[in-house]
Amino acid sequence: MLNPNVWGGSFEVHRDPWEDEEEEKRKDSDWDRASLLHHQQRLHGGDHQRLDEIQQSWLLAPQDFQKNKKKKYIDLGCIICSRKAVKWTLWSLVIAFFVIAFPIIVAKSLPKHKSLPLPPDNYSIAMHKALLFFDAQKSGRLPKDNRISWRGNSGLSDGANLTDVKGGLVGGYYDSGENTKYHFPMAFAMTMLSWSVVEYPQKYRDLNEYDHVRDLIKWGTDYLLLTFNSSATKIDKIYSQVGGALNNSNAPNDYNCWERPEDMDYDRPVQTAYAGPDLAGEMAAAFAAASIVFQDNPAYSKKLIKGAETVFSFARDPGKRSRYSSGNPWIEPYYNSTGYYDEYMWGATWLYYATGKTGYAALATVPGIPRNAKAFQMNANTSVLSWNNKLPAAMLLLTRFRMFLNPGYPFEQTLIQYQNVTGLNMCSYLEKFQVFNWTKGGLAQLNNGGSDPLQYVVNAAFLANLFADYMNATGVPGFYCGPYYVPASSLRSFAKSQIDYILGKNPLKLSYVVGYGSKYPARVHHRAASTPYNGVKYSCTGGYRWRDSTQPNPNTITGAMVGGPDRSDHFLDNRRLSGYTEPTMAGNAGLVAALVSLTGTGGYGVDRNNIFSAVPPLYPPTPPPPPPWKP
Repeated sequence: MLNPNVWGGSFEVHRDPWEDEEEEKRKDSDWDRASLLHHQQRLHGGDHQRLDEIQQSWLLAPQDFQKNKKKKYIDLGCIICSRKAVKWTLWSLVIAFFVIAFPIIVAKSLPKHKSLPLPPDNYSIAMHKALLFFDAQKSGRLPKDNRISWRGNSGLSDGANLTDVKGGLVGGYYDSGENTKYHFPMAFAMTMLSWSVVEYPQKYRDLNEYDHVRDLIKWGTDYLLLTFNSSATKIDKIYSQVGGALNNSNAPNDYNCWERPEDMDYDRPVQTAYAGPDLAGEMAAAFAAASIVFQDNPAYSKKLIKGAETVFSFARDPGKRSRYSSGNPWIEPYYNSTGYYDEYMWGATWLYYATGKTGYAALATVPGIPRNAKAFQMNANTSVLSWNNKLPAAMLLLTRFRMFLNPGYPFEQTLIQYQNVTGLNMCSYLEKFQVFNWTKGGLAQLNNGGSDPLQYVVNAAFLANLFADYMNATGVPGFYCGPYYVPASSLRSFAKSQIDYILGKNPLKLSYVVGYGSKYPARVHHRAASTPYNGVKYSCTGGYRWRDSTQPNPNTITGAMVGGPDRSDHFLDNRRLSGYTEPTMAGNAGLVAALVSLTGTGGYGVDRNNIFSAVPPLYPPTPPPPPPWKP
């Protein structure tokens, strides 16, 4: 025991021998048996070797374990592992490297090859060709990458006498086989091309036509922006046409003369519309739709939107509400408009999608617009889309609004009516309901057996297949035609049957798209295609030799869809008979739209959200949670 000296001095230890012995015994009893033996040996004079054995005994393991440990185990610091386990682990890693990692490294190091694309189907092949027709119709100074070898610069003096248009009205497209630039159907064609790109952008990309079709659209919208003061917010006129002819006139003009556009040497008057909500409404639709196509180019997209709002303001001016063609002998016999409330609905819908301004959606759905447009009267004339009737297309676009966004009040009541009429329009296209006559070969007579039937057929095919895609995208399997349930696949079958007929599945086994298939019209009613590109300039009447020739055209106008057969599936390949053999801008735009909607080479289905890029949320955002309560 220690006995501290609280009074100072050194500490001293006083031991009792008996107490020492008892203390030793007590301590011995606290030790374990293994160490007790060695402790006793130490007490009885054990040497240093015994001390070492005692120290090893504290590990409670025999001495030969330590020797085996050095041979069979590896100390890794935090753990002790068997040498055998380490060996197997290392070999496993080596094997895994050669089995898994090495092939991956080799594969990564080899030259990469893209997976082979799907073989093109008939629709994609035809679409490539159909787009070329627009290149062949270009007016103005052609780009360096001009795709049509037999076309050159033309119409460079168009509108040169206009004092308010710098550089004149150079550019745009010739409408058909004549050399006239009709702005009303031209704008419609640009709207249709833009609509197809908005709905199917990925298909165009997969088919390597995205840049091409955008260039074609821009060629048209750039020109249309020249036809009015696009820098202003309020205008009082729009130039509506360049060239043309008067009926029963013998003066040299686009109808009396048979000259290539490059050789035109006669006056080409410019028509001016001081009123015209139909023309202005269609131009607004073209600009607005194109602004969505070019939303990756903000400056140009904004320019198009500004132009769209300017011309639409002109269209809505109460003092300018008369048809653009009314009383104009240069336009009325050729592209006469029969109304403009369909263009109000059409233009307002596209402007809503382009700007997101609810005022346009409200205008498109206000009851007075469909009432004045006779949208709900349901007759064969209003169910067919054309350059003159936008009702079925506008109502389908607004049906998309309801199907995809479900905006509810205050649009719901009118949108329900639009969707119901859209369904009835689709019913009218089906042969079983006998709304239209059909040829024995299977072509729907959507223009009551008149000339140029194919332009109406391709538009209906596009709308039908597009509506089927809308239903598929929203999980709707079909719709009702009265008591009859019609699956979405029936609309797709209709669209395919009509386009297949045009591409050659008809009694004549003739493709009505020039350059597609092995048999197609060879005497297309087209001045540039029928006149040799040989450096010789033929006069107004000197070109009659080519107009009246029975020989095939020296230049193939690839992709041009001609007017089409008659109600008996007959077709006359005669250059003088334009009702059979003349192509048009509006017709080819509908053809391109139908083809891209049907092709499976570039995938299937519409882009769900592209068209709504500028549309803001329709409902107020969810409010943030309340702040935490503080006592």
